[in-house]
Amino acid sequence: MIPGGGQPNMQQLLQQAQKMQQDLAQAQEELARTEVDGQAGGGLVKATVNGSGELRGLVIDPKAVDPEDTETLADLVVAAVQAANENAQQLQQQKLGPLTQGLGGGMPGLPF
Repeated sequence: MIPGGGQPNMQQLLQQAQKMQQDLAQAQEELARTEVDGQAGGGLVKATVNGSGELRGLVIDPKAVDPEDTETLADLVVAAVQAANENAQQLQQQKLGPLTQGLGGGMPGLPF
């Protein structure tokens, strides 16, 4: 039998879980407020996403606009958004990774 019936350990685990949940929620809120950029075509197209990967802005240099070649412009937009999302994923790992390391590789339902 565990001294004290195991109650202090369970209570401590619950407190740690609650703190981790609060820290994770705070980090996710911070990610939603943080914006990161990605670009393509040497900066002709710039995309801005928040830390959660939500597209927040898109800037297209007029030099990138050729009415005869909209496919290239579309490719540049896609590439800029992908670059911005990659930067957002790196930011997510920096902010959320340390919070989930003690979870043995992540928790079910979390994107880690």
